[in-house]
Amino acid sequence: MKQMIAFGAVGVAAVFLAGTAFMVLRGEDDAYASCRSSQVAGGDIGGPFELVNGAGETVTDTDVITEPALLYFGYTSCPDVCPLDVDRNAAATEILEERGQSITPVFITVDPARDTPKVVGDFAEVMHPRMVGLTGSPEQVKAASQAYRTYYKAHPADESGEYLVDHSTFSYLVMPGEGVVDFFRREVRPEQMADSIGCFLDQS
Repeated sequence: MKQMIAFGAVGVAAVFLAGTAFMVLRGEDDAYASCRSSQVAGGDIGGPFELVNGAGETVTDTDVITEPALLYFGYTSCPDVCPLDVDRNAAATEILEERGQSITPVFITVDPARDTPKVVGDFAEVMHPRMVGLTGSPEQVKAASQAYRTYYKAHPADESGEYLVDHSTFSYLVMPGEGVVDFFRREVRPEQMADSIGCFLDQS
């Protein structure tokens, strides 16, 4: 399991969920009915995005989500919440690898002003060798966040120029060609997440 890290932030992060509860009643034809929770992200959550990866290349959702992917929106300067959540996602990815199953962990910044392509690339690589780090212009990041109905808001900077960013903390399981099939709250443990994701992979 990768060592949890935080890049240069101070203070305590105040983290808010997006205000909207997502619930969809699935029909009997739902192939994932045995895998998902009763409250899941609906079909209107997620969608196309255009962002920039750690190599400075502009990529789209179809470039990134070539296999089941686990998406998380956060920022590298987060002092505690993001490193814990991203490390949890990396740990679940490793558990699945040990079971012969594969997903792509993805980190999308909500702090494009500080999170350059190199910064998100280095952060993702430290967390997991296959993790994809993504940033972009403020407009690109906002569009991706809105597609996934995430929330973020930067606080005013202090005298040193440091600032915190409030943000939602869901991790989204996205299937290629299908979109979001479920989401995970931050209290879900790595083993629980791996078990749940593994169910989806078995049914796909």
